[in-house]
Amino acid sequence: MKVLHVIPSVSKRSGGPGHAIVPMCKALQRAGIEVTIATTDHDLEADLERDNSGTLNGVPVHIFAAQLGNSFKYSRPLTSWLNAEIANFDLVHIHAVFNHSSIAAARACARNNVPYIVRPLGTLDPWSMKQKQIRKQLFLRLGARRLLSNAAAIQYTTKAEKDATERTLGLNHGTVVPLAIDDEIASFNISRESFAKLFPTLLDQRYILVLSRLHPQKNIEALMQAFVRISDTPALSQWRLVIAGDGDSDYVARLKTLASTNNKVVFTGWLESGVKSAILRNASLLALTSFQESFGLCLLEAMACGVPVLVGSNVKLSAEIADAGAGWITEPQLEAINEALSSALENPTELKKRGMAGVAFASTFTWESVGVSLSSLYASVVEQCR
Repeated sequence: MKVLHVIPSVSKRSGGPGHAIVPMCKALQRAGIEVTIATTDHDLEADLERDNSGTLNGVPVHIFAAQLGNSFKYSRPLTSWLNAEIANFDLVHIHAVFNHSSIAAARACARNNVPYIVRPLGTLDPWSMKQKQIRKQLFLRLGARRLLSNAAAIQYTTKAEKDATERTLGLNHGTVVPLAIDDEIASFNISRESFAKLFPTLLDQRYILVLSRLHPQKNIEALMQAFVRISDTPALSQWRLVIAGDGDSDYVARLKTLASTNNKVVFTGWLESGVKSAILRNASLLALTSFQESFGLCLLEAMACGVPVLVGSNVKLSAEIADAGAGWITEPQLEAINEALSSALENPTELKKRGMAGVAFASTFTWESVGVSLSSLYASVVEQCR
């Protein structure tokens, strides 16, 4: 079976979708699916691991210029390629909704009678739909509603995302296939000497880690304010807050200004590969107190390393994490975050206990199982559309 994955960006700086697309496709390759990625060059790193044969870490890829709009990512070359090539595929897997590539792919599928699946990346969640609400409602009227209703299936990564979206938008053809983590995350190790070379100011320090794209949705301001409060208490004065990631320059500057009076908040910038694994492996707690997340891949990565998590209640994995006893769940308001953070940091025994529970929980999220689930979904869709 030949499956085309259409995604606006494969940049890891764009967040979870950019991180997940290649391991997802490689898992599908191992499951016997012939996969290809079509995307734009939006925010691609200079050191992108793409070779001269047109593959991205072993996955065939076609990358086209993003010509207009940081969010919309309009690409006429991508549209032309889709119109010419999409009939050569048995099925198309569209990642995102409110982007040019998604609408262009759905229209090309309709013209060529090729079935497609949509993964909305959390953008249809009620909280997300309230952001830039007028633009999104207009987008729904101009093509996104048709994109969703004509999809053979909609892939959500958690049941909570599926339930919330279907309840508010009246959709009824969703299925849940989660994301997963790479085995290398859990097995990574680093010596004390090597860690000292990478992060000398963090050696022998206990720290809370934020590891994500820096965006207002992540609610980092409230977390920082809560940390500043509790770090002034003698019992917790040794803790550090490490913010690893990058984002819009104005927003990052605002965060740094907010932290400028506290030398216990450390900004590392964007981290890749082994450096990212090193700072994750040595963290005592990972925090993701977002207003909304459809999944939260960094949570799984932390738990796989035995690091417990502090999770916003609107993160769609929060209920499962609570059931597993792998972290602390908090409402996204300052006072609630302050209380949950204090509870976590004041109890080393509970940190260790919940970290171990997280290892067991994260071990169930494997790319092999994702590959099997998606290939089964693909087969069912293609069979129904014959």
